[in-house]
Amino acid sequence: MYVLGIETSCDETGVAIYHANKGLIAHNLYSQVDMHSEYGGVVPELASRDHIRKLVPLIKQTLLDSQLNSSDINGIAYTAGPGLMGALLVGAATARSLAWAWQIPAIAVHHMEGHLLAPMLEEHPPAFPFIALLISGGHTQLVKVENIGHYELLGQSLDDAAGEAFDKTAKMLDLGYPGGPKLSTLAEQGTPLIKFPRPMTDRPGLDFSFSGLKTFALNTISASDKTIQDKANIAASFQEAVADTLSIKCKRALQQTGLKRLVVAGGVSANKQIRATLTEMVNKEHAQIYFPRLEFCTDNGAMIAYAGCQRLLAGNQQNLEIFARPRWPMNELAEA
Repeated sequence: MYVLGIETSCDETGVAIYHANKGLIAHNLYSQVDMHSEYGGVVPELASRDHIRKLVPLIKQTLLDSQLNSSDINGIAYTAGPGLMGALLVGAATARSLAWAWQIPAIAVHHMEGHLLAPMLEEHPPAFPFIALLISGGHTQLVKVENIGHYELLGQSLDDAAGEAFDKTAKMLDLGYPGGPKLSTLAEQGTPLIKFPRPMTDRPGLDFSFSGLKTFALNTISASDKTIQDKANIAASFQEAVADTLSIKCKRALQQTGLKRLVVAGGVSANKQIRATLTEMVNKEHAQIYFPRLEFCTDNGAMIAYAGCQRLLAGNQQNLEIFARPRWPMNELAEA
């Protein structure tokens, strides 16, 4: 079974083809970062229009790269949410239209389920069950994963997600857009000399809160001389606090569930400090940790193609409705 995957939830247009037995056949990604950087963040209307311009040519290119024709495709998977409504509708309408024209099934995929399953694209994927830490621009969640579609939310951010905290702190440091990666680069030049709080780690539970870190960063920046080295030290201290907070919560989740596998996915999972801190913690717990390769940490079509393929193989079917949900809790997903 060849499945075409389409991702258009925000500011990246991703297309991929995945085969049930052969694995990932081809994938392409177009980023809108350069366009949005002029505005300091994603402009939803511009994102939607750019998806319209880029999606069909990207589908044609991916088919060409895979040396396949439309007649070879057995199903289409598309991101239906959560995300920007206009951007989601571009992918959903295109996927449904192609599926109708090609007379094949199309299936709506949850964006965060795609991220959660991204490590399955690797040569040595994790076995079920496992704990998943999903860290992206809009989500920070700890999920117990029994199987595809069988998810138990253990904890989540009660305010800003980790990625949002990175981006907003980067804006305070005048680093530009996209803020998170630029803050991480600056942190490599600094020393974590400032003791940032590790929010909500001194109380039971697995929820997160990063708004306090953001406020602490603002006060620290305001009181500093704002030299390049000051900013680098603040970035390093902030990043270390986020990494430690995530590590403490993940350790708690592993201990409470008794599981020995941790999957870390989402855009923020590309952060070197977070990867190193979590790996060190997992090794001390005699557990295993799994990350997607860097190109599959951010939004991409490969993870959507994989998730959709698994659901189509399990017999999941949907009608011709163009389905898109800007907000979509993962606990509403059916088991595959």
